Amino acid sequence: MVGGLLISRLFLSVGMLIFGVNALWGVHPRTWLRDKWWLTGLAWVGMYALSGLWSTDKETWGVLLQVKLPVLLLPVSFYCLPAFSRRQLELLTLGIGLMLLAGACYSVSFLILHYQHYIQEYNVSHMIPTPVYGEYICFSMTIALYICWCVYMWPSLNTRPVKWFTGFVMALLAVYLHVLASKSGLLALYIFIIGWGLYLTIARRSVAGLVVVLSLPVVLTLAVTYIPTLHERKEHIIYTWYRYMDNDKSGRLGDLSRIASYDIALKLIKEHPIAGVGAGDMMPEMIKGYEKWYPSITEQRNRLIPHNQFMTVGFACGLPAMALFIIWVFMPLRRMGRNRESFFFFIIWLSLLMQLMVEPFLEGQFGVFVYLFFILFFRNVLPGRLTAYSGGGENLNPTPIIPAT
Repeated sequence: MVGGLLISRLFLSVGMLIFGVNALWGVHPRTWLRDKWWLTGLAWVGMYALSGLWSTDKETWGVLLQVKLPVLLLPVSFYCLPAFSRRQLELLTLGIGLMLLAGACYSVSFLILHYQHYIQEYNVSHMIPTPVYGEYICFSMTIALYICWCVYMWPSLNTRPVKWFTGFVMALLAVYLHVLASKSGLLALYIFIIGWGLYLTIARRSVAGLVVVLSLPVVLTLAVTYIPTLHERKEHIIYTWYRYMDNDKSGRLGDLSRIASYDIALKLIKEHPIAGVGAGDMMPEMIKGYEKWYPSITEQRNRLIPHNQFMTVGFACGLPAMALFIIWVFMPLRRMGRNRESFFFFIIWLSLLMQLMVEPFLEGQFGVFVYLFFILFFRNVLPGRLTAYSGGGENLNPTPIIPAT
């Protein structure tokens, strides 16, 4: 599945299907009903399906529904998944690390070969090419969350060479995130680092955690100063802020286009509060909103669906669907404890929540996979000892795998 994420939509789809069949083979369907998170996901995705009744564009509706089908497959598959061995988790960690490192090298090669061109592109917020069909947000998020995964796995890595290699991969990927300068990936990385530092300081009473937190401003300042792509990214953010303060409504800057999409979506949700506009008709309705409230935004590429997943669900299917979606997003926190496993899960959940706030993250195949994979892997596979994330039913994977130290 992760290999498919990096190179092929088809491979990703086939990987998810095979994974689901393998996990659910021989499991009685009654077991699925114990997973309340899966049932809630079934409900809000079902409302997307119903919106096809009042969607004019059936083709777009079908595509947006199709990319959400993993919400119906992966949660129950992870819920019924047999326990992984320590060795399997170690090999999976190393294998995914090598794939992500290869993807990062592929991406950096463009900057090395065409340095001046891409430095100029960063002036207008255009990124260097990445795997995942250029979906740099999903790629950078995958790398940031993988680094969190490695830190979680660290006490369980068996040999010193494996630990050294894993640390080397983490360091290179962290440097790459600063070179790529994707705000999403860097935000997730720094949420984890700050959270980890505070956890070490408060829960473990370690001075190292305080040192990590206090050194972050210095590290970030040095990175912005000496990494050209990150420096250009910073300059673009500052320029965007000044344009926002000048009430720029041209829509030529990405972050300002997001703000316009929020305003239009809120107004249209008020007009269609119960059933929404239909998942297939979001873009036509947004275009009407742009023509009515933001006529100065004329370029099609600057006319966006609401760049907030909560708004998108409410806009497409109405406020009842949005309420179900909010419950679905927050439901995994029900069985949180005060332990190491829960800390790591919360950091993953919080990082992905940030993406839901600023992107229609679940309106594309890659975003759906990244969201589900990390939520489910940290909740159902890595801890081993946690109760089922659904908040109900027995845990089918109860054997402790990773030590709490």
